[in-house]
Amino acid sequence: MSASGWHYGTIKELSEALTARRISASELLEFTIERIEALDSRINAVVVRDFERAREAARAADLALARGERRALLGIPFTAKEAINVAGLPTTWGFVEFKDFVPKEDAVVIARAKNAGAILLGKTNVPLGLGDFQSYNDIYGTTNNPWDLSRSPGGSSGGSAAAVAAGFGPVSFGSDIGGSLRVPAHFCGIYAHKPSFGLFPFRGYNRPPSSPLPASGDLAVIGPLGRSAADLATALDTIAGPDEESEGTGYRLTLPPAQHRELREFRVLVVDRHPLMPIGTAVSSAINRLAEQLAKAGAKIARSSDSLPDLADSARIYMRLLGAARSAGATPEIYEKAKIAVATLQPGDTSLAAERSRGLVMNHRDWLATDQARQRLKEQWRRLFREWDIVLYPPAPFPAFPHDHSLPIEARHIEIDGEAHPYNDAFYVWADPATTCGLPATVAPIGHSLTGLPIGVQIIGPYLEDRTTIAFAELIENEFGGFVPPPGYAG
Repeated sequence: MSASGWHYGTIKELSEALTARRISASELLEFTIERIEALDSRINAVVVRDFERAREAARAADLALARGERRALLGIPFTAKEAINVAGLPTTWGFVEFKDFVPKEDAVVIARAKNAGAILLGKTNVPLGLGDFQSYNDIYGTTNNPWDLSRSPGGSSGGSAAAVAAGFGPVSFGSDIGGSLRVPAHFCGIYAHKPSFGLFPFRGYNRPPSSPLPASGDLAVIGPLGRSAADLATALDTIAGPDEESEGTGYRLTLPPAQHRELREFRVLVVDRHPLMPIGTAVSSAINRLAEQLAKAGAKIARSSDSLPDLADSARIYMRLLGAARSAGATPEIYEKAKIAVATLQPGDTSLAAERSRGLVMNHRDWLATDQARQRLKEQWRRLFREWDIVLYPPAPFPAFPHDHSLPIEARHIEIDGEAHPYNDAFYVWADPATTCGLPATVAPIGHSLTGLPIGVQIIGPYLEDRTTIAFAELIENEFGGFVPPPGYAG
């Protein structure tokens, strides 16, 4: 395998090479470190580096390989989002006041990856408070998209997506509450999986300086990013399952197998319109091409269903829940601003910004009513998935956009085919269905815009049918192609 092969090998390919002793874990690690040191100055993805401990881990992996040990990630280098705790490394979430906060133990996700033999290279960049679809802060600076350095890699797992796309390890772990895995994967031309809610253990993913807690609260999940669908499946098998300290006594995870093994067996609903937000030509064209390819491959394709929930109502429910989920970490200033906003809303204002403000300040009774509305949505999705196996949905309505650090974020606008739209709304409506109802969603690259930027598709499936969405992503990867390196990074 060439140097490019080591940089862009899948977990399976690299594991086979390690087992056959075509390369050692230490050599593979040094290839990856050298690449980060050579290329990351232009991207700024791996902002917290742990190379010396990685070298120790690689030497231990080589000894284990020599003994004949076989573990899912033995000798495989990986990165993780800066917001996920790693013992001995800072966890700041981009807040300058927490730049010296260093947790004493690994998050469960990190511990499981290490127990499977993976070697942590370091941590990747995030936006301030994980609250943007870009990845920049005053501690670590700005992360650029390897496809175009003038553009965002997405957020809030943008550093992870940029690292995977640039060949800085085959897998990274991030998180998602508003598209934070899915948007960066779409922008950087890689794969990502937003698991069913609660599938990946959450302990050790807490805003600093909080003590690690086992529960995930509401909406948010941890998940993997990679360069192949099969690597997402490996990460799922390795990491998913109940937290031993809080649930492991009574629960075990047994996910069902993928529903189908061939594209012609799938029933696919394509949803590429939204009542509250347009979708850009580049993304809609790519999804339409995929739908045509799938039809030719024998899949059953439809573009409407009476069972589909009202997407406008769903988006409003999501925004209230999102506001409530983030209210615990809101500063007094943000809380007071939300109270004023709600007090001055015009009667009947159901804009997404208004709903999010309501969520930030609503009482428990109102939250329970909103949660009941969510339960009705879940039932509608359950009915839909009796008719369809998966839903294809945009991760975002456009490819990666130019950096925009203007403040406040709420005042930003973004163009979709030449028309300006509210910045946050342009992303949240596409994050909504899978997030609100806790559904699995896999993002797979499916093409490029006329200017050469990557475009992905979001594959949504029934609750706990994570293997089905990942398997579908692997089938379209095998049939139509998948990840390709950004220009200038293949060598």
